Amino acid sequence: MAHDVADFQTEVLERSRTLPVLVDFWAAWCGPCRALGPVLERLAGEAAGRWALAKVDTERFPDVAAGYGVSSIPNVKLFAGGEVVDEFVGALPEAEIRRWLEAALPSPLASQVAAARSLVASRAYRSAAEALRVVLAAEPGNVPARVLLAEALLHTDPPAVAEVMAGLEHEPEVGDRVEALRTLARVATLAEHPGELPEGPARSRLLDGARAVRDGDWDAALRAFIDVLRAQRGYADGLARDAGRAVFLHLGIRHPVCEQHYRAFSSALNV
Repeated sequence: MAHDVADFQTEVLERSRTLPVLVDFWAAWCGPCRALGPVLERLAGEAAGRWALAKVDTERFPDVAAGYGVSSIPNVKLFAGGEVVDEFVGALPEAEIRRWLEAALPSPLASQVAAARSLVASRAYRSAAEALRVVLAAEPGNVPARVLLAEALLHTDPPAVAEVMAGLEHEPEVGDRVEALRTLARVATLAEHPGELPEGPARSRLLDGARAVRDGDWDAALRAFIDVLRAQRGYADGLARDAGRAVFLHLGIRHPVCEQHYRAFSSALNV
C-alpha cells in the first residue's frame, strides 16, 4: 500500500531519476480520490517494479500541490527524470488508466532506441534495424521503435516498410510520418526497379532521386525532384512532387536541407 510522502524532493523528484514515480495528489475529503486510490495501488502492485506510486495529501502539502498546478483532485502526475512527463485529472476507469500508463511510461528500452537513432543518423542502417527488431520483440507496441525501424528499412529494404508501418496511420502522433515514409519507400524501391517508370525526359533524374533516397542523401534527392518538376512536372503522376513533400514531412521543415531547398521546391511546383 502506498504511503503519503514526507519528503517530496527525495521520495519523488530524486527517486524519479532512476524509476518513474506516479504521484496521486489527493485529500481525505475527496470522494473520487478515495475511489481512485485502490485502483492505483492495484496497478502499482502489478507493475513489478516498472514504476512506483506515491501519494501527496494536498491538505498537508498545499505548497507542493500549488507548485505543480494542482487545482482539482484527484490529479495524477507521472514524474521521470525529476520532471512531470504526463498527467490526468479525475477518477478515470481502470481500463483507461491502463492505456494511459502504457502510453505515458518511459520505455525500459528507451536507451536502446536512442542508440538505434544514433545509428540511423550515422547511416548504419542495418545495425540500427537489428537493434530495433530486438526492442520490438520485447515491446511490440513501441511506436517510436517501429517508426525508426521503418526509417532504417527505407535505406536497406524499402518494400518492408509498409508491413512495419501497418496500422500506424491511425496513431495521431506519427500519422504524417507514416505516410511520408510510405511514399519515400515507394520511391526508393524504384532504384531497383527502374522499368516501372514511364519513358520521358525526366526519367533519369527521378531515378537519381530514388537512389538518393535509398542512400539517405536528402540534399541530392531534393535537387533531383526539383529538376524533375522543372522539366516535366506531371511525370509519373506527379511522383517528384509527392516525394519532395514526403522528404519535408520526414525531416521537418526546419531541417537544414529542407530550409536550403524549400523555396526552389515551392517555385518549381508553381511554374
